Amino acid sequence: MMKTKKYLILFYLVFLYELSLGQTISTPNGFNIRTGVNLGLWLSSSEKRGQEREQFILQSDFDTIASIGFDHIRLPIDEVQFWDEKMEKQPEAFTLMHNAINWAIENKLRIIINLHIIRSHHFFKAESNTLWKDSREQDKLINLWKQLSAELKKYPNDYVAYELLNEPVAENHDDWNKLLGRLVKSIREIEKERTLVIGSNLFQGVETFPYLKVPGGDKNIILTFHYYRPYALTFYKTPWSDLKDYNGKVYYPGEVVPEVELVNYSNEYKEKIKWAIGYYDKNTIQNDINIAIEVARGLKLPLYCGEYGVYPTAPKDAALRWYQDLTDIFRENNIAFCHWNYNADFPIVDDNSNPLRPLVDILTK
Repeated sequence: MMKTKKYLILFYLVFLYELSLGQTISTPNGFNIRTGVNLGLWLSSSEKRGQEREQFILQSDFDTIASIGFDHIRLPIDEVQFWDEKMEKQPEAFTLMHNAINWAIENKLRIIINLHIIRSHHFFKAESNTLWKDSREQDKLINLWKQLSAELKKYPNDYVAYELLNEPVAENHDDWNKLLGRLVKSIREIEKERTLVIGSNLFQGVETFPYLKVPGGDKNIILTFHYYRPYALTFYKTPWSDLKDYNGKVYYPGEVVPEVELVNYSNEYKEKIKWAIGYYDKNTIQNDINIAIEVARGLKLPLYCGEYGVYPTAPKDAALRWYQDLTDIFRENNIAFCHWNYNADFPIVDDNSNPLRPLVDILTK
């Protein structure tokens, strides 16, 4: 009887501890994540080099990330920073990556190494990608991961995971599925239990999840998608999109850009931003994400949103309502999530690395 009581008390304490952490997703090797943040524009999509790059992200940033309630980091890296055109390794970049991993582990943060941009594939420049038509470039990508694995396989499986390619943009879904199969097979020959993070074709959108073919029988896989809809809100006045020319109001929930806000814009411009507008509320978002949820449930694999966020020029109240609805959906459906970004373009901290409240409270509650 006494033993039974002890087991019940232990079970209850474990239950309370897990409840305090919130729901997490996990793979059999112990890689567990719930809410994280990207460290973009550091080892990816950046011209910073030397001391400027070294000082952009410091050990203190990892301390901050852990202290304000995040449990993992997604670290985008680019081929151009890690290898020159002759495929010679660039030691400085590798040192910074190893620093990041060690700082993460010291803070009990999981970390996903995400191969973000390679010379033959850029998600923003799909028309110039050669990856899908050149078998030599596909072999090269496999070789990049072999080299990364050689560098990273010493780290524990329960702390470090690999995301094989950010936002693949192939003309044909099967082109990505075939390359994905080769990538997974190649890594499994070296590391049989490393967690691999895999998304679908066309920017890892939820709508292409049903076309994704995942190697069977492998449970150390996390399925990932990205979510930024409605773009008129999340990309409001972003300098790289057509929305830079829109000066009207945006709303959430409801019709993001009501017709009255477009009366002074040409029909040509309205057509250009058609992709970014529409009616959105929590139910709309839930219906979008249900596509990925159904695929993940069918495959019995955990689900992860590796990118989401609102550009800081968007109206704060509408942005916070969107964040609340989206993260509620993640928690209600046991989806782990990782905000884009930490201290650049879509920041969650100010210039002194102080958390931006109440945003951080919504993301980490």
